[in-house]
Amino acid sequence: MEKPNYYAVIPAEVRYSKNLTPNSKLLYAEITALCNMNGKCTASTQYFCKLYEVSRGAVQNWLKMLEENRYIERTVIYKQGSKEIMHRYIKLIDKPSLKICTDNNNINITNTNLTDSNKKKRFKKPILDDVKDYCILRKNNIDAEAFIAFYESKGWMVGSNKMKDWKQAIVTWEKRETNKPQTMSKIHQHLQKNINVKQKLKQKLKNENNYNNE
Repeated sequence: MEKPNYYAVIPAEVRYSKNLTPNSKLLYAEITALCNMNGKCTASTQYFCKLYEVSRGAVQNWLKMLEENRYIERTVIYKQGSKEIMHRYIKLIDKPSLKICTDNNNINITNTNLTDSNKKKRFKKPILDDVKDYCILRKNNIDAEAFIAFYESKGWMVGSNKMKDWKQAIVTWEKRETNKPQTMSKIHQHLQKNINVKQKLKQKLKNENNYNNE
């Protein structure tokens, strides 16, 4: 079976959920890729079975996990007066932030230039997972909880101005943290230099005393 080649989205809430298996998270991503503008996916269980080469039971278990944790909602519409299925679809309960426009074959993601678009948008303070994700991406080892707690206490102000870009604040915080050990290193170097000078003076005095005593 030819596999789709368009984008999928896995928000942090789903990625880091401890109630989901890795495969159920992957299935969630596939559902986002198959959703139309109304957030509905019409792909059948059999479709996912063939796509991932797994059993029907496996797919049903993954769907059940997503449904029980309120990430998706499954709906089946029967033909009036019979058990014949007319329509069956999966709906995302909370659509990911990126707009997904697809007809199950093509995808168009709008606002992909996030840097330019964010500058024009009103500032929205980040959630903990957003900060964690960005810090992991930058590999800066910044404590996301400490970052949020600090700016919460300041009302998300930078000096006397309202913060415009929390990601830029992360970069600034990152530089400050990076410079800390360098500053300490210079202090330590200075102290070590003084210690070395003192040791040399002591040795010189000792040598002079030994010379005078001979």
